Amino acid sequence: MSQESEQGTLYVISAPSGAGKTSLVAGMLERDEKLGVSVSHTTRPMRTGEQDGINYHFISRDEFEAMIARGDFLEHADVFGNYYGTSQVWVQQTLARGQDVILEIDWQGAEQIRRLMPGCVSIFIVPPSPEALRERLSGRGTDSPEVVVRRLKEASDECSHALEFDYLVVNDDFQTALDDLLSIVRCQRLRMQVQQVRHAVLLATLSDG
Repeated sequence: MSQESEQGTLYVISAPSGAGKTSLVAGMLERDEKLGVSVSHTTRPMRTGEQDGINYHFISRDEFEAMIARGDFLEHADVFGNYYGTSQVWVQQTLARGQDVILEIDWQGAEQIRRLMPGCVSIFIVPPSPEALRERLSGRGTDSPEVVVRRLKEASDECSHALEFDYLVVNDDFQTALDDLLSIVRCQRLRMQVQQVRHAVLLATLSDG
C-alpha cells in the first residue's frame, strides 16, 4: 500500500463573494467531525470580533516575508497590499495524521494548490443566478452600491474559472448545497484506494475464502 492512500484528503473550496461558501464550510465542520479547516496567515489588521488562530493567524509583514523565504507556504498572495498564505507544514502534517482538511481559497490559490498537490479535491460553489448574487450582496447592508457592482464584476471573473474544478455545487437551497458537499466527502472516503487500507484485514479474509 502507498503511504499516500493512508492520508487525509485536501478539499480546496472556492466561490465568488456572496455565494455562501463560509456558511457552507461552517455547516460541513458541524456535521462531520473528521473534517478540519486550514487557518491562513495574513498581515492585514485584525477586525472587530476576529480571533487570532481562529479566523486567521495575524502576523507582521516581516514575519510573513521570512516565512516566504523559508518556503513555509503552500501558496501565498498579496491582495490589496496585505499578504495571505497557507501553511505547508500544517496542511501536510494534518493530512499525514489521516485528517481531512478544507482550504477556502480563491481560484488563483486553488490553481497553485492543484499544481503542488494534484491529489486534492477541488470544489467550486456558485449562486443560482446573477440576480440572486446581487440580492445577497445588497442584502448584507455593509457594502455601498459601488462596492456591490465591483464584487459582481469580480464574481463574474471568478466564475469563468469554475470549469477548472473537480466539482460544482449550486447554492440555491442551503441544506441541499450542504448535503451535496458532504456527499462529495463521503464519496472520496469510499474510493478503493482508501477502502483497501481501511478494510485490509476484511478484504484479505474474504479473498482467502
